[in-house]
Amino acid sequence: MLRSTRMRALAAATPQSRLLGDGDAFVSGITYDSRATRTGDLFAALRGADFDGHAFIRDAQARGAAGFLVEDALPLDFPQILVSDTRAALPAVSAAFFAHPSRELGVIGITGTDGKTTTSYLIDHILKSSGLLTGMIGTVAIRIGDQEILHPSRQTTPESSDIQRLMREMADAHAAWAILEATSHGLALHRLDCVRFRVGAVTNVTQEHLDFHGSVERYRRAKGKLLERVAEEQGIAVVNADDAGARDIARYAGAASVLTYSATGAAADLRADDVRFDATGSLFAIDLSGTGREDVQLPLLGDFNVANALCASAVAIAVGVPLHEIALALSDAPAIPGRTARVDVGQPFSVIIDYAHTPQAMEKIMRLLRLLHPEGRLITVFGSAGERDIEKRPIQGAIAARLGDICVITSEDPRFEDADAIIAQIADGAIAAGAVPGETLHRRTDRRDAIQLAMELASPGDCVLLAGKGHEASIIWGREKFPWDETGVARDILLDTGYPEINF
Repeated sequence: MLRSTRMRALAAATPQSRLLGDGDAFVSGITYDSRATRTGDLFAALRGADFDGHAFIRDAQARGAAGFLVEDALPLDFPQILVSDTRAALPAVSAAFFAHPSRELGVIGITGTDGKTTTSYLIDHILKSSGLLTGMIGTVAIRIGDQEILHPSRQTTPESSDIQRLMREMADAHAAWAILEATSHGLALHRLDCVRFRVGAVTNVTQEHLDFHGSVERYRRAKGKLLERVAEEQGIAVVNADDAGARDIARYAGAASVLTYSATGAAADLRADDVRFDATGSLFAIDLSGTGREDVQLPLLGDFNVANALCASAVAIAVGVPLHEIALALSDAPAIPGRTARVDVGQPFSVIIDYAHTPQAMEKIMRLLRLLHPEGRLITVFGSAGERDIEKRPIQGAIAARLGDICVITSEDPRFEDADAIIAQIADGAIAAGAVPGETLHRRTDRRDAIQLAMELASPGDCVLLAGKGHEASIIWGREKFPWDETGVARDILLDTGYPEINF
């Protein structure tokens, strides 16, 4: 639906702003990328780590921008909203332009170091199975009803104007609930401001993004903002009772109702009992505070996925879905893109692709694969992203050496860092944990070469884990995003080796 709003109405939505120029000028869209500017758009000049949007104002003007959201007054005869922080002002401006869609939707926020995407997919599946129309915004995809849009930007929580636009599309499609992955970046950078959260869930809070936040305490504080938003709406907070970080930020829930869950038998509102694993997935019973109990056959492997399923169940209970409907839906849960995904072309060893890129996630998936392949070797291909969390690199190396038999260290989005220097930092941790260069430790800068080597090293009964990329469709070198398909590369290498393809 076409929208049009006067500049003065948008300026009025932003406290302490100054409106310069024609306040009656109409705006028909909002953008922060000058290359995407269309005639009638308001261009928001955002300041970032690499770019300052103010440098692209002339480009946006040439493309037809009708007005600007800026921090510095422009020497242009154009309508301008002058604010002290464009990034902080953009959510209010966008919410006003899109008529506050979160007032028409129930919004669920999921935060945590690991498990956000799987939990979001499970929540979406449960709610849809119970007959509710949903929307979802997250790492892998954006979905509105049955329409799914792959997410090429690599930004789990999009900019605030995109969030408000997508929620407006969901509201117009009469969705009952919107499910948003709420990253610490998204919360700290105001992307989720002006979103009314009815339910907020915390999967876990360990160590991630310290390059941005500076400390674990500030990282936790950013994630705590989600629970503060839930408290403002007198909503329901869902917290993992097994995780110290999640328990720590539960204090930000304030007066909100709190539902806890535990996959380990700890005291909680929702618990998993009689947990078992077999070739088909995870079997357990959900116990709801002694008031209900249902058996679940979850077609996802691992105790971490039991925890994700409990988190999704607690959210569904907060929404009002009966426990028996939740159990039925979980037993028919979909595969999650890039999470514990198998590549099978008939080779005599397992190949697993997983997005695990934090030390905790790597340890979880490696322990699971070790359990499933007790007689074979575990060969792990992984790296660590450039310009992100230097401290975790040797930790990842140590985990791979300690829990696996062979590790092949390679590139994972080096960005502007030297890829070989990153690999060396990871290798230092692996060597300190006992890995032997040339025997149980190999280095390959090119990720395709690393996967090729792992396949050549694998013997019947072994398991090759390709960790860190999962669903992602690119590898970032400098400012360039080069196309990448981890599953496709693995399959091609296996087929080139001569294995017949029997399963796509």
